[in-house]
Amino acid sequence: MPELPEVEVLARHLAPLIRGKTIRDVTVRRERVLRPTSLRELGLKLTGAKFLQLRRRGKYLLFTLRVPKQKAPLRLLGHLGMTGKMYLLAADAPLPKHAAVVLGFGKTKFVFEDTRYFGRFTLDTSAVEKLGPEPLEKEFTVAVFAAALKKSSQAIKVKLLDQELVAGVGNIYASEALFRAGISPKRPARTLKLGEVKRLRQSIRAVLAEAIRCGSTVPLNFMGIGERDGLFYFGSAVGAPDFYTERLRIYDRAGKPCSKCGVVVRRIVQAARSTFYCPKCQSR
Repeated sequence: MPELPEVEVLARHLAPLIRGKTIRDVTVRRERVLRPTSLRELGLKLTGAKFLQLRRRGKYLLFTLRVPKQKAPLRLLGHLGMTGKMYLLAADAPLPKHAAVVLGFGKTKFVFEDTRYFGRFTLDTSAVEKLGPEPLEKEFTVAVFAAALKKSSQAIKVKLLDQELVAGVGNIYASEALFRAGISPKRPARTLKLGEVKRLRQSIRAVLAEAIRCGSTVPLNFMGIGERDGLFYFGSAVGAPDFYTERLRIYDRAGKPCSKCGVVVRRIVQAARSTFYCPKCQSR
């Protein structure tokens, strides 16, 4: 599932492309991605609306639009699910098999493609109301982070996946941050000392910022064209290496030597997700 950096890269790419574009027509081919918004409601609200802004919140995309004869702006929420893609195509370009929602702009069209249909494209924005602080913003303070961890007996790796704790951190970057901070993923969250909380917060911010700079953990394909490799999503930022996965220090490296100490990296399953860690560098 795409995490904060992947969604941020996509938002930065799409925002200037759709800003100022007016939606002339709405085509929905997979109504389930709209829930709980109805097909009729989406069509009525979006037809004639103009895109003003696109930003990321956690793992969500928040579109702001101006609707004719309506003072308040309209907000539209997008979520990529596990295999979602969003990109622009020429108006006469053929649609991919799994195009779920298509917004016509005239000469171009916006496509939300979702192979497994776990994504969302809806007027219901309630999901973002429960999110915790943004990890790269000032609101994600040591005090706030420490207070939240003290209340939890969950393993720290599992707790980091809680979007009410901190928004946008997922499985890959939780493992990476814990490795950089030298903290065992098995440690109960409430046992972390203040110094460890500070170190982990800094590691989270560093890992996410680096991933954004490099583009993504996989090559991005913004136009949705080309050979599908069975991986995730989009493409890479300009100048980014072709495969950011080579920069990951611990994730998916089970059986390989730790980059710090040479001890074999281990894999365990926590909350039905794979966790990778070094038994020496991240000793309990």
